[in-house]
Amino acid sequence: MKLKGQVAIVTGSSRGIGRAVAEAFAREGARVVINSRDQKTAALAATELGEEAVGIGADLATEAGAEALIGETIRRCGRVDILVNNAGMPMVRPTLELTLEEWQRVLDLNLTGPFLCAQKAAASMLGGEGGVILNMASLTAFAPFPRRLAYAASKAALVMMTRIMAVEWAPKVRVNAIAPGFIFTDFTKELVAEGRLDVEALKRRTPQGRLGSPDEVARAAVFLASDDAGFITGETLVIDGGWLAYGFT
Repeated sequence: MKLKGQVAIVTGSSRGIGRAVAEAFAREGARVVINSRDQKTAALAATELGEEAVGIGADLATEAGAEALIGETIRRCGRVDILVNNAGMPMVRPTLELTLEEWQRVLDLNLTGPFLCAQKAAASMLGGEGGVILNMASLTAFAPFPRRLAYAASKAALVMMTRIMAVEWAPKVRVNAIAPGFIFTDFTKELVAEGRLDVEALKRRTPQGRLGSPDEVARAAVFLASDDAGFITGETLVIDGGWLAYGFT
């Protein structure tokens, strides 16, 4: 087991990629803290994961929420060894129609939340045995998708935040990011059902000829969180089936 005995927080982990990461960490022996904004949702997901899992509800777009998540984890589990900043929100809006409120809401959850959680987790890690922080970025951090200004800006900033934290907190804390491409999650299925996403077109555009799975992202997270990646820090691993390599068209 690659993460045996580790305490791992996965934010936004009641469903989707976050849930897959939490399940993969648990299989590798970690004690996982499930997070959702709603306590009931977090507790239910933790119960489904197993008796060692802990569910903590917190709104990570606020400093109080980030403090509550990290503080309660330390109180209940003794420390934080791994933090996965996965919580986030999408936003598709023509730039001329994007309101300041929408812009701020996206940045609060996608960028400020990871900053606050990482800052508070790292304070504990640096004072203890060290740890690992993984930030969930996106393909849109590197490719200029129209109508995704707020989301892409938040993810591009997250990539640079990852690099700065990595060099500032080395050698005790490793900080890396994962940038998923098009992943077939429950949210993706909803978009397909609503006619808002053409999966076949995405498959044709992707050299691997398919969408990725949450489990593939989760396995990468296990690797980066484990000692197997002990000499890797400040990096962003793109998991996109070759989409970026093929160009931006």
